[in-house]
Amino acid sequence: MPLIANELDTYCERHSHSPSPLLDELFQATHARTEWAIMLVGPLEASVLRMLIQTSGAKRVLELGCFTGYSALAMAEALPADGHLITLDTDPDTTAIAQEFWARSPHGSKIELKLGAALDTLPQLEGQFDLIFIDADKHNYPHYWEACVPMLNPGGLIVVDNVFLGGRALNPESETAAAVDGMNKRAAQDPRVECTMLSIRDGMLVGRRR
Repeated sequence: MPLIANELDTYCERHSHSPSPLLDELFQATHARTEWAIMLVGPLEASVLRMLIQTSGAKRVLELGCFTGYSALAMAEALPADGHLITLDTDPDTTAIAQEFWARSPHGSKIELKLGAALDTLPQLEGQFDLIFIDADKHNYPHYWEACVPMLNPGGLIVVDNVFLGGRALNPESETAAAVDGMNKRAAQDPRVECTMLSIRDGMLVGRRR
């Protein structure tokens, strides 16, 4: 959910990289077939992820929180032919939509879905990653941060979505808001990572592993 004015958000999208026709179709299908389309990573955030992958030369990507697969497909489109993206989620229904659309993309073969709780799956993953995107259950953000930073290659990027939590992270009054705010504070002070926070939609944190 954007904190900046909708007009500015639309203006930014209009003057950024345009999504592929298949991504446009997936965007519409998510709104038509799910009750939580607000969870969708939009075209603007997807264009940022795409740019980060292309400029960093990332080949191995990890995503926490797949939903209907929009961000995974957007990132897969930006990966080189030998790139690989692992995405984690717990919902077989929304990820079924994701797999339906990935199957129609020439980039879908780059994506590997793992169903199950992320905190259970993360210790089972082997190797390091060039970029990690966190957009899963917000109350676990501090745990995801601590689990994921060591999984980054030196110079690798960690990107966290919804770091404003609709503005609630600024003055946290709930456990979830406190968790997001706590992760934001930890990220800003983490000596392993150099971070910047961007006021894109609901806030995006980008960190680089030292």
